Amino acid sequence: MADEVCVPIAADADIVVARGEGRALAGRLGFTRTDATLIATAISEVGRNILVHAGSGVVELAEAADDHRVAIVVIARDDGPGIPDIQSALREGFATGDGLGLGLPGSQRLMDEFVIDTKLGKGTTVTMRKWRDRDPLEILRPVDGADD
Repeated sequence: MADEVCVPIAADADIVVARGEGRALAGRLGFTRTDATLIATAISEVGRNILVHAGSGVVELAEAADDHRVAIVVIARDDGPGIPDIQSALREGFATGDGLGLGLPGSQRLMDEFVIDTKLGKGTTVTMRKWRDRDPLEILRPVDGADD
């Protein structure tokens, strides 16, 4: 992957940086402004979860591609307490703190792929992808490291 960015998350300002990096990468990958805003919003939500529930973590941004599509990949990782009940955490309105319970379900709605890997006492990794179709000229060019 040519474009990879890793943003440590330990304060609100770090979420702003991660959002900006996500928006910039989305632009470089040819996403529309609307999609770049959706991606930035999803990054904000998972970044906020890192701060609230784990105190710190990291947001990694990368690109992926196959023969017909391009994706931005967002990986949010922490070493926090883990999520005891993923199904509840993905339910709209479920909140364990002072929030509205929109973080994980909101991010899931905004992105095309959304996977949570969590282990109690060890932390959580959320992997999200937003895809766009490659245009006809892009399809003619081979993709380095394309996912199959």
